[in-house]
Amino acid sequence: MKILTIVEPFASLIKNKKKYIETRSWKTSYRGELFIHASNKKIPKEWKDNPNYMISSEVNYGKIICKCRLVDCIYMDEDFINKIKENNYDEYLLGIYKVGRYAWVLDDIEEIEPISAKGHLGIWNFDTNKK
Repeated sequence: MKILTIVEPFASLIKNKKKYIETRSWKTSYRGELFIHASNKKIPKEWKDNPNYMISSEVNYGKIICKCRLVDCIYMDEDFINKIKENNYDEYLLGIYKVGRYAWVLDDIEEIEPISAKGHLGIWNFDTNKK
């Protein structure tokens, strides 16, 4: 399994199909099935008070919570950022949209039974036989 660790509440926003673009400072050539892992890092207080993040009591620290397909990795230029801001402002509020960053486009998001796991940086592998 290919896994990407994401801090809460963003991992749960993906799981709940409220977020379809993960913004990153680095690009990837990987395309295909990708599982989303919610990191153990606790949600900062200033994020909890932000209504754009739609935080519920349901967070899944330290668990793989959904799977999706990574279908594209787009370099962000001014045109791309403006299109997201104009056409999908809710998505825009849930990422860091700056020139030079990358938009990882996710599709076919499916919730899974949570699997406890320790997170890692980058895209990492998880052996389901070692649960």
